Amino acid sequence: MASVAGSTRRARRRRPKNPDGRMPVMDHLRELRRRILTILVLVAAGAVLGWFLYPQTLELLRHPYCNVPAKFRYTPSGEGCVLIYHGVLDGFTTRLKVSVISGAVFTGPLWLYQIWAFITPGLRRNERKYTIVFIIASTVLFAAGMALAYTVLAKGLRFVLEQAGNGTQAQLTVSDYISFVTLMLVVFGAAFEVPLIVVMANFAGALPARLLKRSQRIGIFLIFLFAAVATPSTDPFTMCAMAIPMVLLFEAAVVIAIVHDRRKARRKAAEREQAKLDDTVASEIDAIPQPLEPPTSAWADTT
Repeated sequence: MASVAGSTRRARRRRPKNPDGRMPVMDHLRELRRRILTILVLVAAGAVLGWFLYPQTLELLRHPYCNVPAKFRYTPSGEGCVLIYHGVLDGFTTRLKVSVISGAVFTGPLWLYQIWAFITPGLRRNERKYTIVFIIASTVLFAAGMALAYTVLAKGLRFVLEQAGNGTQAQLTVSDYISFVTLMLVVFGAAFEVPLIVVMANFAGALPARLLKRSQRIGIFLIFLFAAVATPSTDPFTMCAMAIPMVLLFEAAVVIAIVHDRRKARRKAAEREQAKLDDTVASEIDAIPQPLEPPTSAWADTT
């Protein structure tokens, strides 16, 4: 019995993949579990590298705070900028948090590939060639969102800290400040991925271009609403800095979806025409034969 069970398990493991990407629900769940475990391993490996690069990362994240005028931030020695912490484990947990986030950033292309590989079985074979394009586009968009967040962070942070007025100073803890900065970077990076998700949904057939065209105004309103809620600083400058590029990217995604749907419609029309001319497909004939026309007088004289 054990040998039979072992051979059954081996046969199940060796089962060939369906070229159309179709599989039972349990196989989908097992595939999802495998992809999630792979992503966790990749992020953990990147976190090890992020742990050793923590001093450089902390200096980079601390730079926007150091650009705030000295009268609004804590300067115990009269110069420089200092982030404090109170709890015994606050320093360790902060380093661990930054390391994990850095690991996710470092291994971004790898775990993005895992997400795409889970989705691609539902696409056509000629549409799976966009894997490299998706990985490059998602990496570039996430990096662009983080770069924009880092650029506007200094102005947004200064705007927030100056609201307390003269005669006050911000004595920020390293845990709170790192959480604020990383949340800003991640939110901007993730927001720039939304247009790419729209394009992916369109390529998968879940979001047709005609629906996107009808809901453009609603989409723009939701983008500004999302930017107002998602930006940690809640100031109008940061909100517009996120919303305006997202609107432009969303419009670009709509254009890509329109072009893709038109090409898809032309391809299906060509396939239907080809099917009509295929020798293996029966031609349409009349159920009742039509009577033959009588011969003309000229043809009758010659005969």
